[in-house]
Amino acid sequence: ETEKERTERQTKEAAGKKADAKATASKKRAMVKFGIQQVTRMIEEKRAKLVVIAHDVDPIEIVVWLPALCKAQGIPYCIVKGKAALGRLVGMKTTTCLCLDAVNNEDNSTFVKMTDACNSGFNSTYDEKKKHWGGCEMGRKGRTARAL
Repeated sequence: ETEKERTERQTKEAAGKKADAKATASKKRAMVKFGIQQVTRMIEEKRAKLVVIAHDVDPIEIVVWLPALCKAQGIPYCIVKGKAALGRLVGMKTTTCLCLDAVNNEDNSTFVKMTDACNSGFNSTYDEKKKHWGGCEMGRKGRTARAL
């Protein structure tokens, strides 16, 4: 929505409110929220529909706990390559994570496919990934000590 379209929409809504004081507000628009603080707030309030996390965040401690929070709240999440790609999506240089707070009806079938892919690729394998850690390979010192 351009700035001109937004001002037209807002003036029309204001005129409608002036004419009828009990008029209902317009339908909430689907938005993409980005940034760790906004995304965390959306997850905690269970308003996020899908969370997308960048893999190359530095320091990683900024987003390392987000999958656990999403799992606890029952919100699908996925990890994608490149914070620059997420930044282009929201009109910034980079961003660590983003979330969707609503989905338009015409895009609902595509969104369901995306959430199914996220659930099968990330959410359902969360506990499995937690159990297999390190691959049970010994280091050089451990191997030589065991050989002696």
